[in-house]
Amino acid sequence: MRPADSTPADRSAFHSISETGLRGLLRGSGDGDAIDELLSAEHSRRLLLLRALLDRAGARSRGRREPPLSVHAAWELLERAQAAAPEVVDRVLMAPGTGTWVSSSLRRLKRDPHDEVLVRVTLGHLSSLAVAAAAEAGIAFTLWVPAREGAVVLPGLGRAILPTGQAWAAVRVTGDGGRLRISGPDGDVIVGPGWRSRTPVWSPTRRLPLGRGSATAGYLTLEEHDPYRSFSGVSAPFSLSEQEAETWQRVLGEAWEVLLHDEPSETEAMRRGLLSITPVPQGERFRPYSSSSAEAFGGVNASLPDDGPELAATLVHEFQHIKLGALMHVQPLLRRADGAAGRPELFHAPWRDDPRPLEGLVQGVYAFFGVTRFWRAHRCAADAERSSLAHFEFALWREAVWSTLDTVRGHDRLTPLGHRLLKSLARICAGWLAEEVPHDELRLAREAAGSHRARWREHHLRPLPDMVDLVVRAWRRGEVCPWSVRVAPSSLRPDADACFLDTAAVLARHRLTDPDGAWRDPVAGSVRGAGTVDVLLAAGDRSAARRELTDRLVAGDSAVGSWAALGRAVGPDPEREAASRLLLRSPHWARAVWSTLVTRYGEQPDPVALAAWLGGARTEPFRTG
Repeated sequence: MRPADSTPADRSAFHSISETGLRGLLRGSGDGDAIDELLSAEHSRRLLLLRALLDRAGARSRGRREPPLSVHAAWELLERAQAAAPEVVDRVLMAPGTGTWVSSSLRRLKRDPHDEVLVRVTLGHLSSLAVAAAAEAGIAFTLWVPAREGAVVLPGLGRAILPTGQAWAAVRVTGDGGRLRISGPDGDVIVGPGWRSRTPVWSPTRRLPLGRGSATAGYLTLEEHDPYRSFSGVSAPFSLSEQEAETWQRVLGEAWEVLLHDEPSETEAMRRGLLSITPVPQGERFRPYSSSSAEAFGGVNASLPDDGPELAATLVHEFQHIKLGALMHVQPLLRRADGAAGRPELFHAPWRDDPRPLEGLVQGVYAFFGVTRFWRAHRCAADAERSSLAHFEFALWREAVWSTLDTVRGHDRLTPLGHRLLKSLARICAGWLAEEVPHDELRLAREAAGSHRARWREHHLRPLPDMVDLVVRAWRRGEVCPWSVRVAPSSLRPDADACFLDTAAVLARHRLTDPDGAWRDPVAGSVRGAGTVDVLLAAGDRSAARRELTDRLVAGDSAVGSWAALGRAVGPDPEREAASRLLLRSPHWARAVWSTLVTRYGEQPDPVALAAWLGGARTEPFRTG
C-alpha cells in the first residue's frame, strides 16, 4: 500500500472541496462530483489513521515475539492485494466498519496500551480485513485471523462458522486464488469458489440492489457481520431470516423509487456515497431508529421501516449527517469552545429529548433540512392515503429547522464557513415558510412543535429561586405578578428522565393515517409515553383534557409535562389566552410557583388561574381558598 504520508506530485498535501461542490453542500445538497471529492478526502484520512495505527502497533511489538495475529503480516498482505486489485482494497478500507474500527482502535490503544486481550482482539481485525481483500483479489496467501464463538468474520465477504465453542481463538486462513480453507482447532471450513453461495457454515454478505430490474443503479451492503458495524463498539454478528432480508429488499426498492421520482439529483449523490445499512430491531410505528457516524462514511444503522417513504426520509436524514461530517473533516464549521467557560452551552433541539451542544445542533439542522426538503417534494407526489402525512411532516420540520436556525446562525463560535452554511440554509428555508400547507395538517404541526418546546422547557429549565420567592410573595399579597416573570433568565439543568417529548407529533401521525386506530386507547400503550391527557388532546377533546389535568394537579399529581399539556388544553379559549401563552412559553415557571405554594404554604390555587396571573392577564391574583 502507498505510505499514508506520501503525496503524489499532482496532488496537494491537503484536501479541499471545489467551489462548485462546496456551493452545493452549503445549500444542503451536493451532486455526485461533490460526493466523490468527499470520498477522496475520507480515503486519505482513512490511510492516515491506518498508518498511525501501524506505527503504534509497531512501537508496542518492538522487541517482542510476533504472535500468530501479526499486524505486520496483515499489512504486507494488504499491500500484495492492492498491487493485484487496488479497487478491492479501497472498497475494504472504505467500508464504514473499517472507519469505526481504526478510529476506536487508536483511542483504545492510547487509553489502555497494556491490555493484552484488548490489543490482540482490536489489532486482529486488520488480519480479517486483509484476508477479505486478498480473497476478492484472487491471490494466494496464508494468514491468521481472530474467531469469536466459532465465527470468523471477513468484512464485506461473509461469515464462516467453525466447529468450536471457544470464546476466542486465532485460526489460520489459506487462500489459493479461488477457495478459502479456514482451519480451526476442531475442524476446517472450505469456502468457494465464489462467495455468494449460502451454506450451513458460510453466510455471504448480502448486497441489496438499488432500483429494480434493468434500473438497478448499484448496491447497498446489508451489513449483518462486521463487528464494528454499529459505531459504538464490537457487536456480535447475526443473520437475518430470508423473510427479513426480502422485506428489507422490498422496502429499499420502494424507497429508492420514491427518491428517484422526488429528488433525482440528490439520489444520484446518495448512490455514490451510501455504502451500507445495518439493520437494528424494528421500533414503534412512527418512531424509527437510525444513526450514522462521521468516522464511518457511508454507513447507516436503521430499524426496519414501516414503508418506503419512511425509509427514504431516513436515508436522506443520515446521508445529510454523513456529508456534513465529511465536510467538517476537511474544513471546520465551528471554533472550539473556550475551555475556561465550564459547562458546554446547550440548546433546545426540536428533534431530541435532551439539550444539545452547538455541534449537535448544527448537525441536526443540516439533517432535518434534508428531511424537510424531501417531504416538500414528496407531498406533491404522495398518494391520497399519505398526502396528509407528507404535508404534516413538511410543516413540522420546516418549523423545527427555521426556529433552530434563528437560534444559532449568529453564534460567535461559527467559522466563516459555518456562517456561510447557516446563512444559505436560512435563505432557502425562509422561502419554504411562504408555501401553503392544508389547514388541519398545519395546525397539527404547529401544536406538535409547540408541545415539544413546552415540554422540553418544563423538563430542563428552572427559574432562579430568588425570583420564584419574589413571585410567590406577590401572589400571596394579592399583587400584580412581577413583570420579571416574563423576562427573567432561567437556569438549564438537564433532566435525565426526559423522554417521549415527541408524543404529540407521533399521535398526530396516527390521527392523520388511522383516525379511529388503537392509538385512541392509552391503556393499550400503542404509543409509548402517551397517557390519557395526550390522547384526549390528540383527539381534539381539550375540555376533557383540561378537567383531567386540573383534577390531577389539585390532587397532588404534578408529573413533569402536566403544565405544558395544560397550556395546549386551554389554548383555544380566548378568555384563557394569557394562561395558555404562559404555559406554552414558560411552563417551568408555573410548575415552580405552584410547587412552592403547595409545599411551603399548603395552598392549592386553581392551576389555570395561577397560570393566567403569571401571564399578566389580571391585576389581582385568583384565589381558591
